[in-house]
Amino acid sequence: MSAVTLFTVPTAGPDDLGALETMRANGFRSEDVVAVIGKTEGNGCVNDFSRTLSAAVWEPRLPGAAVTVFSGGTEGVLSPHVNVLVRDDRAHEGFDRGLVAAAGRTRVLVPAEIGGLAQVDAVADTVGKLLAELGAGPGEAHLVLVKCPLLTSETIAALRAAGHVPAAGDPYESMGKSRGASALGIAVALGECDRHTAEQALAGLAQVSSARASASAGAELDDCHVLVVAESTTASNPLRAIHGQMTDALDLASVRALLDEVAARGGTVRQIFAKAEADPTGAIRGLRHTMLTDSDINATRHARAAVGGLLAALKGDGAVYVSGGAEHQGPPGGGSLTVIYELPTRSRTA
Repeated sequence: MSAVTLFTVPTAGPDDLGALETMRANGFRSEDVVAVIGKTEGNGCVNDFSRTLSAAVWEPRLPGAAVTVFSGGTEGVLSPHVNVLVRDDRAHEGFDRGLVAAAGRTRVLVPAEIGGLAQVDAVADTVGKLLAELGAGPGEAHLVLVKCPLLTSETIAALRAAGHVPAAGDPYESMGKSRGASALGIAVALGECDRHTAEQALAGLAQVSSARASASAGAELDDCHVLVVAESTTASNPLRAIHGQMTDALDLASVRALLDEVAARGGTVRQIFAKAEADPTGAIRGLRHTMLTDSDINATRHARAAVGGLLAALKGDGAVYVSGGAEHQGPPGGGSLTVIYELPTRSRTA
């Protein structure tokens, strides 16, 4: 079990390690890091090397069990930053539970498995092991983050040459397939759907999703990095989490409902994690949108900017974690949503 605290630190660039100094100033070491979850200022697409740079500078400085999840794209008012979950085993007086987190990796996925049932199984198995490590049930998990691999032009060509049918015909499409398979693995592990339904979802059943999944794909890895964030009575700290989902990119009401609940509990918002996507029907609330037909800017970039603006206005700053491409992560056109908040010392059981 790893009770954790959270540092959200702005970055001057993908290679900025200033968060390590912030940690040290607060009495923590790099060896205490459970996970680094960052937003980098690349395009968030296949050739976003800002993710690779961030991973390259962070990973050698972290313990072997820690994972990194870097999501590219800080369009609009989104601000580049890192969220560092740090092991904090101190008992905070006055609290009878707290936030816990565990990180792990799936086995290496061969290209033929990316976007398919084997990836669903690998993610589900890893999430299940991490829940067991935390001593938490599926209902106690509020967020599961995954960084997953994609198919490159070379691996797609090699699969076809070997007589295989790749999950996607191009690398950008493969990002969505990989995110979707990861999200379905999370849904299976958390009891939000069964394996058979997940298999049907891979074949096109869109209305299958996890309200607690956040998956991001990249070319910088060949396995899946997995982080589970939950509440547990085995911890004693002031951090809590609450989750929900946006039904579309304009769903202010659902976000406000979560924030109002945080306020009713006496909490202060520390961070918001959200998924966003262009509504696949081509319309939002009956009006046509052009995110899917813009040949200049990828739809995921439009969606991040739109949802990022909404959430940043509510949080009060642009250092919010919004990841584009929400395949099976909340309803189609919407996205999963998790708020991490902090209680004042006087609160004991909220």
